[in-house]
Amino acid sequence: MKAPKFWNGNQSSLVPLLLSPLSVVYRFFDRLNRKSKSTLSASVPVICVGNAIVGGAGKTPVAISLAQYLIGQGWNVHFLSRGYGGQYKGPLRVVPDVHTALDVGDEPLLLASFAPTWISRDRVTGAAAAAKASADIIIMDDGFQNTSLKHDISFLVVDGGFGIGNGRILPSGPLREPIKEALDRADAVIVIGSGIELSFLEGKTPPIFGAKITPHALQKELVGGKVVAFAGIGRPEKFFDSLRDTGADVVETVEFPDHHNFSQEDIMMLVEKAAQLDAALVTTRKDYVRLSDDARMMTTVFDIDLVFKNPKELQKLLIEKLGTRQHA
Repeated sequence: MKAPKFWNGNQSSLVPLLLSPLSVVYRFFDRLNRKSKSTLSASVPVICVGNAIVGGAGKTPVAISLAQYLIGQGWNVHFLSRGYGGQYKGPLRVVPDVHTALDVGDEPLLLASFAPTWISRDRVTGAAAAAKASADIIIMDDGFQNTSLKHDISFLVVDGGFGIGNGRILPSGPLREPIKEALDRADAVIVIGSGIELSFLEGKTPPIFGAKITPHALQKELVGGKVVAFAGIGRPEKFFDSLRDTGADVVETVEFPDHHNFSQEDIMMLVEKAAQLDAALVTTRKDYVRLSDDARMMTTVFDIDLVFKNPKELQKLLIEKLGTRQHA
C-alpha cells in the first residue's frame, strides 16, 4: 500500500473530512478489540519498538540498534515479529538460508542477520518460544498497539520528516490511534531525522531521543556514481534523499508499494532502465531481502546505521528499566 497524499499534513484536501465517519467506526472497533484481550506477561523482559502511524517510521533500525547495545552488555537478545507479508503463522524461528520473505516477511529476514528472530501472529506464544530457546530479553519489532503481551519498555518511533501526517485516524489519516494515547503508553519517544514541526510532542511527554540515519561507512563507492534507485517501503522518498545526501547521482527513482514482492518483470524493467542510463541499480536492505538470488547479483544494497544524538541517556533509561545483565 502506498500512503495517499492527503495523509500528509501539508496537503489541502476534503477527502479526510469525507472519510472521518469511517475513522470513527475504525476507532470504535479498535477499542473494542483491545478491551476484549487480556494482557499476559512473558517470563523475560519485552521491549516494544513501534509507532503510531501506518507505514515506515524507522522501527527496524531502532530495534537493531537497541539489540546491538544490549548484546554488547551481555544480554541474549531475540527479536519477535508478527511476520507481516509471510505465509507462516508461527511461532517459528527464522532461518535466513532457508526461509524467504514470502515465508516469514522481509523485516524478520533482516532482523535475523543480527540476532535470533521469531515470527508469531500470537505474540504471547512467540515470546514463550523465544524464552524457551534461551532468550533473556525480547525486542518486539512493531506491536505497539498489541495488548496481548505486556511491554516492559515501550519505544514510540516518530519519523521527523513526516510526524503524524494530518493527525487523523485511519482511514482519513495515518494514525492507528490518537497520538495522546500512544504517548501516554510510551516510556520514550525516538525521533528519527527532522524537517517538520513536532508540536504534537509538546507538553507532558515521555523522554525524547533524537536520532539520524547515516549511510554505512562502506557505501563510499556510491559517491559521485549514477544511480537508479528503487524501493517498496513506507516512505521511499526518505531512502532516495539519503542516497542523494551520500553524494550519489540519483538519475531516476522507482517506487513500489510497501512490502512489494518483486516479479521477474519488475527486475528486468529496472535492469534495462539502469543499463539505458549507464547507472547502478540500488535499493534498501529491506527490499534486497525480497529479491531473487539472480536479482541480488544485479543490485547494490544501500546499508545504513542509526546514530543517536545522546546515546548515553538512552542507555541510562535501559539500565534503569532492565538493570544490568548478570554474566554467568
